[in-house]
Amino acid sequence: MTAGQQTIIYPVKDKDRSKALFTVLLGVEPYVDEPYYVGYKAAGQDIGLDPSGHAKGMTGPVPYWHVTDLRERLAALLEAGAELLQDAQDVGGGRLIASVKDPDGNLVGLLQDGAA
Repeated sequence: MTAGQQTIIYPVKDKDRSKALFTVLLGVEPYVDEPYYVGYKAAGQDIGLDPSGHAKGMTGPVPYWHVTDLRERLAALLEAGAELLQDAQDVGGGRLIASVKDPDGNLVGLLQDGAA
């Protein structure tokens, strides 16, 4: 089951310049500001900046669909013809992410939050 798109992550080449721009755009300070990730919460959305995104194959912003069983949904997408971009990975606190490309090359992310 999906809870919809609630997170979008942008690959960035210059984290500091991108952080300055998104802070102005969103009107809030980041809730996470680490060398590997900058995260914002604004208007019910999580917006992330990933300085390693281009190296991971991200060609643009990736929308992340929040799901209840990431591994099950990932397997179903692969069975339906998606191409694996990033396998399931724990990014802290039990939060899992993965991403695929659809047959047209569009990036689709999956996100499962850890147990609260």
